[in-house]
Amino acid sequence: MIARVFPRRTNATPDDEYSFVGFPPAKLPEDIEEVHISLSFTYDLGEAERLYEAWSKIAPCSIGGPATGQRGEEFIPGKYLKKGYVITSRGCNSRNSCWFCSVQSREGTVRELPIREGINVLDDNLLACSDAHIKEVFRMLEGQKRHGRRTFFTGGLEAARIRKWHIELLKHLRPKEIFFGCDTEEKFHHLHEALKLFREAEYASRNTLRAYVLIGYPGDTLEDAERRLQRVKDLGVCPMAMLYRDSSGTVIEPERGWKRLQRLWARPALIYRRKD
Repeated sequence: MIARVFPRRTNATPDDEYSFVGFPPAKLPEDIEEVHISLSFTYDLGEAERLYEAWSKIAPCSIGGPATGQRGEEFIPGKYLKKGYVITSRGCNSRNSCWFCSVQSREGTVRELPIREGINVLDDNLLACSDAHIKEVFRMLEGQKRHGRRTFFTGGLEAARIRKWHIELLKHLRPKEIFFGCDTEEKFHHLHEALKLFREAEYASRNTLRAYVLIGYPGDTLEDAERRLQRVKDLGVCPMAMLYRDSSGTVIEPERGWKRLQRLWARPALIYRRKD
């Protein structure tokens, strides 16, 4: 059996008996034959070396994952992501060159994968896939809905690619959360235009529509960051502040209150509790 090891626990970390966070526990299954250390964030690379030293005493050990620049291959449910999370495609369109994102350099342009069952879609850019693939993904999600499972698009949808037929599919599916990216002025414009289509379809709710907003990158200020977050909120979309970290995991100028700002703009209950 393969033991999968993660440097930190997140909502997406598998929770089966062969999934571990951190160093080896006192008691382990006896049939572990390999150890795979999986890294999602570059700032965990240093920790991976320590984990490798510890786990290599248990069984032959390897390090992989997005943070290493390793290209993702076929998605296997439950292996490196908790069951319920699903990836149906990898890569992003070449026209997108987001300076803060490593998807293009790691995965290249979009390639479609066999569609597995799940409720939380994490594709790099689902809407860059073929129409046939997108429709098949929604058919899979409709099957989850019929079994009483709420669906999510936390991987994010590209607002610039939203079309009316996408919204009709979303309106019928009624996912719990739909995330977009809104990290640049151009993306704000595309989000604004996409919301017009949502409203025309009479499907727009701050409880469903959310947007990732990058804050704290070099040259950013608290005032500018909060202005961007408020601007997204004013559109009727609930913002989700994502705090920039460099490759070592360092938050830029942490003494200026970036972590506090991120916490205030990460939970809808806090965002809508205070007055604008």
